[in-house]
Amino acid sequence: MQNLSSARAPVWRGAVLAFTIFALGVRTAGAAGTTGPVAAALQPFVDRHTLAGAVTLVATKDCVLDLETVGYADVAAGRPMPTNALFWIASMSKPMTAAALMMLVDEGKVNVDDPVEKYLPEFKGQWLAAEQDKDHLLLKHPAHSIKVREILSHTSGLPFSTRLEQTGDVYKVDVLSLREAIFAYALTPLNTEPGTKYDYSNAGINTAGRIIEVVSGVPYERFMAERLFGPLGMKDTTFRPDAGQLARLAKSYKPNAARDGLEETRIDQVTYPLTDRRRTDSPAGGLFSTAKDVASFGQMILNGGVFAGRRYLSEAAVKEMTSNQTGGLPSAYGFGWSVSRQPGGSFGHGGAYSTNLQIDPAHGLITVFMVQHAGYPGTDGGKILPAFTEAAAAAFGK
Repeated sequence: MQNLSSARAPVWRGAVLAFTIFALGVRTAGAAGTTGPVAAALQPFVDRHTLAGAVTLVATKDCVLDLETVGYADVAAGRPMPTNALFWIASMSKPMTAAALMMLVDEGKVNVDDPVEKYLPEFKGQWLAAEQDKDHLLLKHPAHSIKVREILSHTSGLPFSTRLEQTGDVYKVDVLSLREAIFAYALTPLNTEPGTKYDYSNAGINTAGRIIEVVSGVPYERFMAERLFGPLGMKDTTFRPDAGQLARLAKSYKPNAARDGLEETRIDQVTYPLTDRRRTDSPAGGLFSTAKDVASFGQMILNGGVFAGRRYLSEAAVKEMTSNQTGGLPSAYGFGWSVSRQPGGSFGHGGAYSTNLQIDPAHGLITVFMVQHAGYPGTDGGKILPAFTEAAAAAFGK
């Protein structure tokens, strides 16, 4: 790891690159300058070595209003952050997987109220941990088998992951195929009665991915590429970045031991080298993407399932995805989305390395925040995302 607390890369500010793209009025502060309102709000974090760099995007359902960059994709090399930088988006994969499954719901091939075992017989007879401590485990059958809606809303009782998905003590998203992972999930006792507790579960969303490939007869990764990413023009959204995409991958950082700067790090949850074709696809957290690609997905959702004149999801499916499905439980979650308890409220999802997508239907705005940071304990890093959203709302919220 490279300690960057004393890095003194030159501040890169240049002229405004304001122009119209495809007659959509997109303002872009490119790699040569940070002159937009959002970049100006984030630049102090770069100057204080709390933020290495970021790509920010603000859009409506029809067009991109603003695309800016700030800081560096590689601090030590002084390489400015480009607008097409690639990022591991981690759990931002979840709403994309949920959208793909809801396509099958729209087609009448899946019902969210069905038991998972209808599609994946491996789950028949699954056990629930009734009592457990370090010396004993008492099992019983749950009151009902887990349902599709429960794996989409983190209320299935499935654990976050299983030991088979660990390398040493580190959880990895890309070491088991979906078929292998499903056997592990089905053989692992549930933590809680289905539908009674919100418990964030990568295993649940990965199970949804396996349903997609079993029901469609198409491998999950291919289904996503052919039915979602390709048609939406999300050419850089992938589980396996190629050499050209990896050349645009933003380096990852975390706070250094002294909490006065950043040090370069690897992404713990993925297997290196990223070009290794044995790496598997994780519906819950395996995707890499760009700000523009993520925005295209957000535009389709904000537009009620339509993008560029083509319908991908029914309005009913989008409404179900983005409405509270956890009732009065402490966390409000839809199908693949963190949601508001208020109908029509904002919804979105973040990723483990601080990426974020938020959609505000009331104001018709989409905000995309792309960074590659492992955490901000003991620093002012927790203020970065709010600074972005506040700057975006002030500049474009009207």
